Amino acid sequence: MARDYAARCPRSPGRNAWMVAALIILAAQGVVAQKVRVEEELEAYPTESVDLRCEFVDGGSLTKLTQVSWIWEPVDGQRDNIAVYHPTYGQSFPNVAFKDRVIFLQNNLRIPSIRIKDLRMSDAGRYTCEYATYPSGNEQGTTTLIMLAKPKNSAKAVTVQAGSKSVMVAHCEAADGKPAATIKWLASVGGNHSTSSTNGPDGTVTVRSEYRLVPTAEDNGREVTCLVDQKTQDRPWTEVLKLSVEYPPTVTIDGYDHNWYVGRSDAVLFCHATANPEPTTITWTTASGSLPDTVVVEQNKLTVRKVDDAVNTTFTCEVKNKHGASRKTLTTFVIEEKREPVQEQQTGALVGGVFGTIIFIGIIIGIVFLVRKYQQDTEGPPKHKPPPPVKAGSSTEMLNKPSEPPTATETVPLSPGEVYYEPTGGEPVTVTNTHCLCTNTTCTQIQTNAFKAGRRTVTENCMHMDQ
Repeated sequence: MARDYAARCPRSPGRNAWMVAALIILAAQGVVAQKVRVEEELEAYPTESVDLRCEFVDGGSLTKLTQVSWIWEPVDGQRDNIAVYHPTYGQSFPNVAFKDRVIFLQNNLRIPSIRIKDLRMSDAGRYTCEYATYPSGNEQGTTTLIMLAKPKNSAKAVTVQAGSKSVMVAHCEAADGKPAATIKWLASVGGNHSTSSTNGPDGTVTVRSEYRLVPTAEDNGREVTCLVDQKTQDRPWTEVLKLSVEYPPTVTIDGYDHNWYVGRSDAVLFCHATANPEPTTITWTTASGSLPDTVVVEQNKLTVRKVDDAVNTTFTCEVKNKHGASRKTLTTFVIEEKREPVQEQQTGALVGGVFGTIIFIGIIIGIVFLVRKYQQDTEGPPKHKPPPPVKAGSSTEMLNKPSEPPTATETVPLSPGEVYYEPTGGEPVTVTNTHCLCTNTTCTQIQTNAFKAGRRTVTENCMHMDQ
């Protein structure tokens, strides 16, 4: 197929010439890249030094080196020679900005590496090591120098006054850094931040961030944290800031126990205030204006040396700072007699009531237990095994048998097992030990009927069987 395509589309001589020229140019560029060996990119910091290495590698060819030059091309500017080395004329440094800061590391035309001292941010750019050779012409290699700058970090809280508008309460700055830093905030208060940056003449960048919120008295002393992250830092830089919010005083009075009785000594009231900045004055007054003679004031403490009707009044404590004044009032009542504490009596009564309730419940449980025990003992089965029944007649025969009056004149000797009873009328009656088989109800009926009929007999040893 390739032969057919070549036959159909023969190449023109002009086209072949252009292809050969392109191959020559590409080969020449490859040779140049291989002949001058340099580092592609370097990073450095201001005030430090950097070595720019260069070496001519010809692979044993007969190329003749005439001269080598280092050419600097700034980020924004024109190319300019900063160092030249000639085998005959020696070294020269034509650029004034690099004079006394650039040296050749050795007097060798094939290894013309240089060192730049006391680096500046403006030294960033492209540095080209260029050879003048014969017969191939100029050969070169370029190194890009990137200047880095560690930012100067700072953060500060701003003192503000509590209000209803959003204001800046803290700011953070990363100045003169390269590349530009990133600023973040960590805060437990509700707020937001804004960030801006400014480019310096030497290529550095200054980043500023402001943290803003609507400040309240509760925000005073709370913490926010600024974090600065930048390439030259091993870890983020952090600074913890405590917010400073100023506000007028808030006043409270305590110490009154409602037991100011006539004659009591050293009754005390305290005036407490929270404010930022601290209060400048604390003033005690009464409803009438002046304090009674028995009252002594020491800063926020008011002491009544001896309670009398003069302190049956309303006390006012007023506190001031530069943002305003606040006051609190308290009315005290003087009683004739001392009130005894009742807390212990109430506690004793409560404990006694609890124990009494427990004892009462225990008694109720004991009574219920005894009643149930008694019912079980009386309604349970017989304690002994009754004798087997004797077939002397059925229960039905005993019920149907007519009752006969006993013969009073007839005396019969008692047989074993018979019991003698003395009746109410003085007439001796024998009760025959009769065995029967019956239910509880039937036996009860037999006994009842026997007594009703005047028969002085009672059935004993009767075997009860539930059916």
